[in-house]
Amino acid sequence: MRLIVHLLSLLVRGTALMLGLVGSMLALASLGGAISPKLDALTHITPVWLAMGVGAVALGGLFARETERWVMVALGVLAISASGVIMLPELRQAWRFKPEAVAAGDLKVIQFNAWHENYAPEQSLKWLLAQQADIIVMAEGGGAAWRINRGLRAAYPFVSCKSGRCEPWIFSRKKVIASGAVQKGLPGAWATIEDREGPFTVLGAHYVWPVPAGRQQAQSAMLVKAASQFDRRTLIVTGDFNSTPWSFTLKHQDKALGLERWSRALPSWPSGQFSRVAAAPAPFLPIDHVYAGSAWRAVKVERGPAIGSDHRPIIVTFRRQPK
Repeated sequence: MRLIVHLLSLLVRGTALMLGLVGSMLALASLGGAISPKLDALTHITPVWLAMGVGAVALGGLFARETERWVMVALGVLAISASGVIMLPELRQAWRFKPEAVAAGDLKVIQFNAWHENYAPEQSLKWLLAQQADIIVMAEGGGAAWRINRGLRAAYPFVSCKSGRCEPWIFSRKKVIASGAVQKGLPGAWATIEDREGPFTVLGAHYVWPVPAGRQQAQSAMLVKAASQFDRRTLIVTGDFNSTPWSFTLKHQDKALGLERWSRALPSWPSGQFSRVAAAPAPFLPIDHVYAGSAWRAVKVERGPAIGSDHRPIIVTFRRQPK
């Protein structure tokens, strides 16, 4: 029995040391994302490095002794500190947001990656229609999600794209007076929409994954260039950016766009049965985002339920500000 206890103690302490070493090294390496797109790929999963640091502190503090304990705890604290430097600015912004009651005339926008392997398209469509959103920006509307696409086209009088191949699709209850696609290399679309307070443009995009490094940064530059062609004050930008808010890529994009990002620390992926062999109890990566110019103020920001996609919908209700 004593041997078993000793072996279990070694296992737990070894785990604590491994968590502290790996967590602190990768969290520190993530800080290098400020100058290296390759290292920036590590920042997207900073919550994992944070959890490893917490694990090292907890296990080391409880099961290790003397110098061994302090080494494990110190490594854990280092991982937590480096992760905090990366994540705290975003969390602080999320805590500051104060929702308000929705009023008549507010603009309800939904950003949703429907997923071409959507396993419950009827459920997705039913939920989307029930929201009575003014605008829906939907990525991956083909494949199994085509039924969602077809249903929204029937329900919404205006669509940004008339052809069968678009990415993303912009559905609007308000009249679309102009629309188009973003330059080749970035799946993106825009629609200028008529409004009693003056026209405004909605721009949607869908980025590649952050690895291999460089492609996502190039797409971000394309988006910034495309956005510069429209009135920044009234512009709304949404997308599945496949980029978390603690990545330096998204931080640079926030600054370059010159818009307010209202989706703060709001995890949207993974959701539900996101692969054939795995299901997610809850999303932990915020990779779907909604921006808006100074003409808009968000009064409500929320995340929708799991409705068949590997992404959760993001819903933002805007109120137009006086000039």
